[in-house]
Amino acid sequence: MDHRTLGTSGPVVSALGLGAMGMSGAYGPSDRSESIATVHTALEAGVTLIDTGDFYGMGHNEMLLGEALQGRRDNAVLSVKFGAQRGPNGQWFGFDGRPAAVKTALAYTLERLGVDYIDIYRPARLDPNVPIEETVGAIKDMIDAGYVRHLGLSEVGPETIRRANAVHPVVDLQIEYSLISRSIERAILPVTRELGIGVTAYGVLSRGLISGHWSKDGLVAGDFRGHSPRFSAENVDHNLQLVDKLRDIAAGKGISVAQLAIAWVLAQGRDIVPVIGARRRDRLTEALGALDVVLTPADLSAIEGAVPPNAARGERYLPAQMAMLDSERTGA
Repeated sequence: MDHRTLGTSGPVVSALGLGAMGMSGAYGPSDRSESIATVHTALEAGVTLIDTGDFYGMGHNEMLLGEALQGRRDNAVLSVKFGAQRGPNGQWFGFDGRPAAVKTALAYTLERLGVDYIDIYRPARLDPNVPIEETVGAIKDMIDAGYVRHLGLSEVGPETIRRANAVHPVVDLQIEYSLISRSIERAILPVTRELGIGVTAYGVLSRGLISGHWSKDGLVAGDFRGHSPRFSAENVDHNLQLVDKLRDIAAGKGISVAQLAIAWVLAQGRDIVPVIGARRRDRLTEALGALDVVLTPADLSAIEGAVPPNAARGERYLPAQMAMLDSERTGA
């Protein structure tokens, strides 16, 4: 397993991370036994970075990982997001970055995961009512107390990154980055590289859109992609045509579309670690195969020609959700 270092002060992690959100209903029903087996398979393959959020299934995901990691904690680098506020019906209410809420959320997370510390702790979004310095200051307190090892951020823009890093070194920014979601290249990636901050890229397969496996009849009840513009009727046919172009390139190299898309992100710099949202062992095994893919300059040129920046239709989120993202409001 190849390894990469998160930032200049962060941990060494596997070149691919495992995102666990899909194991708690975000993409429709999931199988608990298969989810746990997938975590075990990842660890056995050398995957160390595992990402979750305390609001994934409202604690379900953390308890699932707590079970999966019993006796294996030392093999995992746990990345946890916090702060999203949701009701019993799944409704989103915003984000809470107050210092007391930060420390309370951490206490619940430690209990649900059954661990003594979190490797990387990060606010899921920016709380517009709380200065980022206060939120980060609370995490710094928890680092000083030994409950957290490193500070991470998620979905924030250049100014917020600088302000947070001035309080305590940030090891990584978690943000969407893929062949069809490249907005971070404009303003955010230059800042993370200037400050020596890594990027853990989620959505590398664009929520499955460019996995090569997804079809228009693939949405089921409870799948949040049903609300995503890139999957809407007016956009999805165009976007799937881009996938077909990638399929031709992948076939020429004897690999899958998913492996091509993951390999492209891996090739964008060793400061970037893709986080793959696999919830089944076969999908994980396919993703791991991307680590063996070597993309030549000619390959990269062909990929860029097939899917140039801004080629896809449909934003990452609905307009109302975009307005909540600091990473979008500040001109990513």
